Amino acid sequence: MASHVLHDYTKADLDTQTMGMLNYAVKLALTPATVEQADVEKLRSLGLTDEQILSTALITAYFIVMNRLANGLGVELPPGRQEAQERWMSKEAASQEGLTGKKVSTTA
Repeated sequence: MASHVLHDYTKADLDTQTMGMLNYAVKLALTPATVEQADVEKLRSLGLTDEQILSTALITAYFIVMNRLANGLGVELPPGRQEAQERWMSKEAASQEGLTGKKVSTTA
């Protein structure tokens, strides 16, 4: 299951609450202007508490801010760290720009 979550969480065998939280987090991260009260209500309808919804939003926002900060300051991984990370990744995961920090060629 961890492999599915890493590669494509939508294909993982997750409970509806976890899937709902991940869908919300992705929407908040990628298209924040489209997040509406209906998205929060959807999470409530799945049984999430307001505290769980707030935690999901805060954790998502924290990762977004930290990534932007690191990118904005030109922070790079220490020597050897990138290679170590890529060794345990499958080829599919390593081809995803967001997981490796490397630009992925779109040409064959």
